[in-house]
This record gives sequence, structure tokens and C-alpha cells, in this order.
Amino acid sequence: MKTTLSALIVLLSISMTSKSQVKVGFEISFTEPQAHYVEVEMNLSGLSKEFVDVKMPVWAPGSYLVREFAKNIEGFSATANGKAVRFEKVRKNAWRIHNAKAGNVKIKYRVYAFEVSVRTSFVDESHAFLSSTGIFLYPDGMLNLPSTVVIKPFKNWQKVSTGLEPIVGKAHTFTAANFDILFDSPIEVGNQDIFEFTAAGVKHEVAMFGGGNYDKARLQTDMAKVVEQATAIYGENPNKHYTFIVHNFSTGGGGLEHLNSTVLGATRDGYSDPKTYKGFLNLVAHEYYHLWNVKRLRPAALGPFDYDNENYTTSLWVAEGFTSYYENKLMYRAGFFDEQETAQNLATATANVINTPGAKIQTVAEASYDAWIKSYRPNENSNNSTISYYSKGEVLGMLMDIEISNATKGAKNLDDVMKAMYDQYYKKLGRGYTDAEFKSMVEKISGMSFTSFWNTYVNSTAPIDYAKYFKYAGIKVVNENEGKKIPYLGVATKKLEGRVMVTSVSRISGAWTAGLNVNDEVISVDGNPAEAVIDKMAVFSSKKVGDAITFTVRRDGILKDISFELVANPNIKLSVTLDEKATELQKAVRKGWLQ
Repeated sequence: MKTTLSALIVLLSISMTSKSQVKVGFEISFTEPQAHYVEVEMNLSGLSKEFVDVKMPVWAPGSYLVREFAKNIEGFSATANGKAVRFEKVRKNAWRIHNAKAGNVKIKYRVYAFEVSVRTSFVDESHAFLSSTGIFLYPDGMLNLPSTVVIKPFKNWQKVSTGLEPIVGKAHTFTAANFDILFDSPIEVGNQDIFEFTAAGVKHEVAMFGGGNYDKARLQTDMAKVVEQATAIYGENPNKHYTFIVHNFSTGGGGLEHLNSTVLGATRDGYSDPKTYKGFLNLVAHEYYHLWNVKRLRPAALGPFDYDNENYTTSLWVAEGFTSYYENKLMYRAGFFDEQETAQNLATATANVINTPGAKIQTVAEASYDAWIKSYRPNENSNNSTISYYSKGEVLGMLMDIEISNATKGAKNLDDVMKAMYDQYYKKLGRGYTDAEFKSMVEKISGMSFTSFWNTYVNSTAPIDYAKYFKYAGIKVVNENEGKKIPYLGVATKKLEGRVMVTSVSRISGAWTAGLNVNDEVISVDGNPAEAVIDKMAVFSSKKVGDAITFTVRRDGILKDISFELVANPNIKLSVTLDEKATELQKAVRKGWLQ
């Protein structure tokens, strides 16, 4: 037994020594940015096997879709000590390099980068945005290896913005302790407008590409407020430095979280509009809160990552949905919304979930698990058959928060759960949590069972009892549509190439029952030209519940008349007011919930 154990230790030692001697370096350059190409050179040395497999991830953490990044690679070549060596593709995202231990292995390839989003790379003559999972290969089985990255900016490009650690004394040269960090560090190269602020003791860099009417001083102040409020929940900020990469377009939005950076999409000239500006700060709040929720406190399935396959979890409603919920709390605590506005925003979010037909079909746990095949692959029927784990998770975060505050008479709230989970699973155990472990912590903090909550709202499509929860916090809520007989068409149309086309049909409408289809071309409605219908819906406005309506459509070249009765609008519209006669307990619950 001792001999076997000693031999095992020796083998492990040799293996670890072998891997520790492997060195990885990348050089990134741009010879044809106008054609949207990135040139990548990967250098490997110290390999001990006859061959090495190098792989490209198929997805980007935080964006739950297999994107097949390897499809953008071309011009692959490999040499060892300057001489060409044999290589072959062994799977869709992997290449095998032979004679690897002969010496220094150099791999060259080009990446086509022409997809504008926060999760995919884009290069043109003005700048380069590199989403690392779609740029860098990694040696199979060696994700823990450190690497260096040298960026060679194109011609007059002067700046590089990234969360990677810079190597002092070497321009545009960075290091990553392992490939998880490299893959979690997007890179912006160009002449972006850079400004900084310090908040929670951490230096934050904001890299603005695309211009815009933003006020730097205002953003420095307001973004710092969000950072301070997020940090206050957990009592610590895990960063040495943090980078916001902001892409300003004519119309922009969306964001993707990373370990110590984020990529945000924004509307170039929207910073002067109060609503759009607050929307941007909401996005900042969302992505920054992810520093704790997801990037560190995470479901067990989301790390260590499998970069070759989908990583399934039923807990995205917590990982993503609760982050959406915390946008509201952070914006309130930072002073951008008051109690009334915050409660109204959450009531509207609740109504949006209830009004989604798919909320009656798919549970939020199912929505989390099926993100890979449904959420990121929507079709014309998605609204009828699915619910967003962002949207419903946001609402469940509110319900759970109020429930905890009510159970503890305002002494505790969801913040206490999130911090306890962070301390236990990230800081102490260094692993992800299971759904059962999260539920257990909620019960521990609240002092009550949450089995009914999980059965009703997480693993079921039961109706949301929003009035009960708002009442706990002394908030009156009314459905403005209640008692009104408003006719409901349930059909959306759009003008495409001069034709009026049906783009969606709600499953709770007469049109659904009668068989009106997406992609039907509307010729007329009750004999009136389709143009009038799409522009003003003049025909529909004179209808009442129970009235018949006839769509004449062209489907596959054949004219059809489709008639149906208009049903009453089933959707709710919630408005809230703070109850002036709230009890002391209700006031304590409200304060404990929001403060």
C-alpha cells in the first residue's frame, strides 16, 4: 500500500512538474481590420507529449448558447522550432498538433470578427473588440496554465482596455493566471475615450467607444454610487481594478458580466434623456452586481466550466433573475428612484410576467435549464410557450425579499441571504451551491419554511399572489384593467417590403383559436386595406368584446378569410401607492425590504 501510494505521489509530482513547465503566450495583431480579421499567434513550450490538442470554447460564460466560435477560424498552421509539423482537426473545435515535444510550438490562425454584440468579437478600421472565448485557443487539459498576451494595435490605435493584469514595463502586455481568467477578460483596442473613478477603494476604468453625449463627471459620480451600494451588501469588493467597456451605437443595449470587467451596449445620444440615462445606470447596476452573484456566488454547474458543452442548471432565476431584481434595490439605494417609483417598477415587472402566456406553460426552473435551447433561440411562438428566467426571477426575488422581511419583522432581508451564501460557498467552501442549499439558506435566515414558495413559484406555473406580498409592505396595488371590457386582438403585425405581415399571435386570443398564423400576409381586415390596420388600427378601435372580425390573408399564395370573436383583454395593469395607514409592522417590513 505504501509502495503504491509513493508511486502515485511520484507520478502526480511528475505530471504537475511537467504541466508547470509548459509556457503559453499569445500575440494579437491586425493586418486587415477593415476586413474584420484578427491575427493570432499562440506559442507553446515545455510540452512533454508527442502531440497536443488545442481547443476553442464553444460558448461564452454568462451567455447560455453554444455559438461555435471555431467556425470563425481560418488559415490555421503549426510549426515546431520553425519547421512545419503535421496537424489535424479532431473535433469541431479542436486541432491536434503532432511532434509537440520537439520544441517550441507556434500556432497561427485568423479569426473573422464581424458580429456586433456584447458577447462576440467585432473588428473594423476604427477599433477591435475581442471577446476572449472566441479568440484564444487553449491546450486541452491545461486550463490552469498561466499565459501572457501581447496586443499589437493597428496603425494609429493607441489604447488597450481590459481587466487582465498588465505586465509592468511592457506596453500592451498582459498576464492571466489561468484560462478561466483569460476567457473572462474581454479586450477593447483602439482610441476609446477613457476616464476613471474610484469607488469602494477600487479604481474603475470606463472605456467609451463610439462617442456620445455623455457627461464624464456625472457618470463618474453616478456610477460610483452604484458601486458603493453593491459593495455594501457583501461588505467587500473583490477587485483590485475594474473595467467598463462601453460600446455606444445609434441604438444600443445589453451587457455581459465578467470577473473584473463588463461590456455594455448603450445609445450614443441617450445620455441626455432622463429615462435612457437611468436605463444605462440600471444596466451598470445589473452587470456590477454580477461580480458577486454569478461570478463568485454561483450555481454548482457554472464552474469549473466545461467549454466544450452546455453547462446546465435550474438556478438561472437566482443567478440572473435576482441580479435583475437587485438593479431596483441598487438604483433605489443610490438615490435614482424613490420608494413609490421602485414599488411601481416592480409592480410593472410583475404584471409583465403575469401577462406572458408562456408563464402558464413553463416553470422558471425549466426556463433556467432550457436557456441553451429556448431562451437564446427564440422563435415566433416563444412568448406563448416560455417565460424569461430574468423576468420571473426578478419578481421572485422581490417576493422572497418581502417574505423574509415580513417573517423577521424587518430585521432581515434577501441581502442577508446573498451575503451568507457568498461567505459560505465562495469564501469558505470555494464551490457552487445546489438549489437545495440555496433554499436551505433562505429558510435559515428567514426562520420559516420555503417549501410552499418553491412548489408554487419555482417548480410550478401557479398564479403570483402579488397583492399579498405588497400588502405585507404596506403597499396598495390595483389592477387598472379590472372590470373593464377591453377587446383584445392578440395579433402583432409589421410592414415588410411593402406587405403587412403577421409577426405574432397570442395563444389567449380569438385569432389563435381561429388559426391566424405568423407569416400570413394581411390583405384586409373587415374589407379595409391592411395599411390602415397597421398604421392606426382604426377598424379595431370601434370593436367591442364579442364582436366578430375578419382577416383576409394570403398564405402560400392562397387567399383565406379567417374570422373570430374578440375576447376581453386578459392582461393586467398594476399601479401601486404607499398606504398612508400602513401599520407599524408593514412600515418595518417595507423599510427592512428596501433599505
